[in-house]
Formats: sequence, C-alpha cells, structure tokens
Amino acid sequence: MNPAHYKDGELHVEGVPLSRIAAEIGTPCYVYSRAALTEAYLAFTAAFDGHPHLVCYAVKANSNLAILDLFSRLGSGFDIVSGGELERVIAAGGDPSKIVFSGVGKSEREIRSALEAGILCLNVESESELERIDRIAGELGTRAPVSLRVNPDVDAGTHPYIATGLNQSKFGIPYAAAPGLYDKARTLRHVRIDGIDCHIGSQLTELEPIAEALEKIRDLVERLARDGLTLKHIDVGGGIGIRYQNEAPPTIRDYARVVLGAFDTRKYKLLFEPGRMLVGNAGLLLTRIEYLKKGADRNFAIVDAAMNDLIRPALYEAWHDIQPVREGGRPDTYDIVGPVCETGDFLARGRRLAANEGDLLAIMSAGAYGMSMASNYNTRPRAAEVMVDDDQLYVVREREQVHDLIVREHRLPAR
Repeated sequence: MNPAHYKDGELHVEGVPLSRIAAEIGTPCYVYSRAALTEAYLAFTAAFDGHPHLVCYAVKANSNLAILDLFSRLGSGFDIVSGGELERVIAAGGDPSKIVFSGVGKSEREIRSALEAGILCLNVESESELERIDRIAGELGTRAPVSLRVNPDVDAGTHPYIATGLNQSKFGIPYAAAPGLYDKARTLRHVRIDGIDCHIGSQLTELEPIAEALEKIRDLVERLARDGLTLKHIDVGGGIGIRYQNEAPPTIRDYARVVLGAFDTRKYKLLFEPGRMLVGNAGLLLTRIEYLKKGADRNFAIVDAAMNDLIRPALYEAWHDIQPVREGGRPDTYDIVGPVCETGDFLARGRRLAANEGDLLAIMSAGAYGMSMASNYNTRPRAAEVMVDDDQLYVVREREQVHDLIVREHRLPAR
C-alpha cells in the first residue's frame, strides 16, 4: 500500500493533507500511515497461514514506540539487536516471550537483561558469545534458549554495507563450523538449543540467493537431526526489499513459496525478521524548501531536512522518490540538499521538480532506516514523528529542542 496520494492537487497521507501536518507540527517531520503499517504486517503473516510461524519485526528498521505498539497489538514478535531495543519493546507493550535477540556484540548486561526478561531466544554469533551466555545463565540459575546464527556464505546481491551472509562478514557462525559448535552447545549445562538462524542481508530483490541460503540451512538441519539434535524452530531472517525506484522485489506470496518449499513446517516453527518490508513504504519525510540557489553547473533546492535526518542517500547513495506536496508549476532540475556543513549532505541529485522557496516536499519510502539512523550532527535536533490514522494525526515523537541535546553536558569548573 502506498499511503500517499494526491487529492485536489495536494499530497495526502490517508485522509490528512501534508500541508496541515507542516502547519501544525512543522518541518522536517516523519509521517507514518497506520493503515499502511497494518496492511503490510497482515499481508506478511497471512502468506504463512496454516503453518506454525512467528513474525518478529526487526526493531532497528524503525523503533518508534507507536509502531512497536501497533505491531504488538497485531500479534507481532520482535527481533532486537541491543538492550535498548529490548527496553523499547517492553515499554511499548511487547511480549518478551516473542523476542529474539540478534547481534554480534551482546554485552554481559544485555544478555542478563534478556534472560531476566524471559525472551524467546538468543541468536548466538560466536563461540565466545555461547560461552558467555552459558556462564551468565548459570549465575542466574536458568537455562538460556539459544539458536546459532549460521553464515551460509551466499552473496545476497545487495549493497555491500547491508550484505551479511558472506564469509568476510562479521555476522554469524561460518557454515562449516556450525556442526561443531552445535556439538559444543549440547555439552553446556545452562543453554537449551532451540533453533537455527540465518540472515543474508537487507533490501533483497531476488529470490535465488534466499533459496540458496535456505537450501544450505535445510541440509544443516537435516544433518543435525541425523546426529540426534532436533530443533524447535528455524529463523529464516528478513531482508526482503521494497521498491524505491525501479526495483522489482519479490511479492510476499512468492517469498512464502520459496520458504515453505524449503522446510517441513510440520516439524519446525518458522520465525521471520522483516523490517523494511513492513515499514519502508509506510512513511515519508516532510521537508520545506528554504532557498533555491543557481550554481555554475547545477541548481540546488536547499531544504530544512538534512543527512542527519535521513542518512541513506549520503551513506549508501540510496535513491528516494521526491514529490512536491502541491502539484503544478514549471519544473527544473535540482539537487535536493540540506543545511549540514558537508558536501555529502544531499537527499537527491538531478531531480526534475517544480519548486519555489517555501514549498513543501515529501521524501518517499522513508519509513525504514530514516529516523532510526538519525543523528544530532551540527547540533541539529531530530525531527518530529507523526502517525496518521484515517483523518486524524498523532504526534508519536515530539521534536527535539537544542536544550535536550546539551542538558547532559557540563562545562569545566573555573580554575
């Protein structure tokens, strides 16, 4: 679902005109659609109806409490990668028994907090981590539910910064080493082996790498079963991409066909860790043009959003569609740039837009890895976040103020 549409020449999200949001909340501002979030989640879980499964939303994609709360109400579990995300999920009403904890660098405090909360599973990414989990679980007098995140050495065909399934990646247990580490885990007194996990990357647009990885995981699961170790669940990760420009990612039905063809769901419960697919196209970044500037070689539309608000273009050279909030006017070609003091502070390059100073622009498909990767570079307060529900809008994160950024800092005492 694309929640943004033109009505009477003006861009709306559901029933709310974006000009109303700008007038009431200001810019820059992230805007999310409750209907689009709900539709994406329900479509994903419906694709696996009749098969034991749990959707664990990848919190890192967008960790706003309102989004976590909405997914929790819909029955979602959660994939977390930090102790902070654990606290967020619990604060949003999420069920700890539906949480899986991924990530290569879990601290002692994070592991302890996760076990005390009673999470579903810790996805183990190294032998040292397995040993640490066993020790901490022993100190707590419990057995830690674990799965091993296995790196299948499969090229996901995505941007190298978000590819996680190759041998040179920091993520997961090397495929050849996994059987031996499972054998070791069986000897540990304070861990319980519940599953296996695999995630090869983000913004995946082809099914072939997914199928290749799942085939290798299936072979490993069957080998473990022959050795007397029967797992409860198979976590196939996430990473299915969305359309930003001209990508043609697989439909959830096609993805389900590949996954269900790889495993016998009468024996194993399937876990999923979707993030971008659920939230990416459900959000946009609303910004206002401050200045139009003609350069020697190109024209610039300088807006009040910047790389600290949406870093994906600067970090990945990612492409986001940009739409004027009000239709009409004479188009020209512009680089859309922010006020941050970096040449890399751009949101788009070479776009045809009808633009005037003071106009509003909508940066589309910004619901994933937008606000969750935002920073305060140049002492810029982070944007407000708004949820639209039909013709209502709700501020789900207030705009930061400069005071919020400096209140925990201290000057040196006088000498």
